[in-house]
Amino acid sequence: MRIHKEGYRIIFAVFIFLLLLNGVFYFFASKILLFYFILLVSFLALYAILNFFKNPRSIFMGDAEDIVVSPADGTIVVLEEVYEAEYFHEKRIQISVFMGITNVHVNWIPIEGKIIHSSHQNGRFRAAYLPKSSIDNERSTVVIERDNGEQILVRQIAGAMARRIVTYAKVGQMCHINEQLGFIKFGSRVDIFLPLTAKIEVEIDQKVYGNQTIIAQFK
Repeated sequence: MRIHKEGYRIIFAVFIFLLLLNGVFYFFASKILLFYFILLVSFLALYAILNFFKNPRSIFMGDAEDIVVSPADGTIVVLEEVYEAEYFHEKRIQISVFMGITNVHVNWIPIEGKIIHSSHQNGRFRAAYLPKSSIDNERSTVVIERDNGEQILVRQIAGAMARRIVTYAKVGQMCHINEQLGFIKFGSRVDIFLPLTAKIEVEIDQKVYGNQTIIAQFK
């Protein structure tokens, strides 16, 4: 299992804590069964943390021109025409991917283009599947422009458990499908705001896979 670099410190800290905890129970627990129970729980907890920070290889093998790939593993929870008031100030098609605790939490660049905007906004930590989390929660916003001038907005949103959003995008850099956009620690969601002319290839409640599932195409 490949581990994402964002998990190194957390995994190390959890490992040391569990090691000390089990040492205390081994030497001081009055019942050996209690020690074995704590040992089992520790193994399960460590496995869960390792699984959360897994970083499987994901390579999109198709034609990357004029398509939008899913920026994350998860479930489509929003698919509608909305007014995007933070950057575009116009109507856009919003597609939201909710990442459960068992999903891979790597976020991916969804189109070929250039980073023209990147910002971070503080906010609340409501459940990420709620509609208002897109504007109320802590979030990072990235805008990517295609060669023909079309732009999309990608928004990483913190959730009830998520307390750390990592964004690698830098203004001015060229970006490509198969590159990582960032990482959200411990569950959340990613929104994409597309032009109204985009052809949508997914539907509500559909399972999607980061850097693999085509969610839209540009006309």
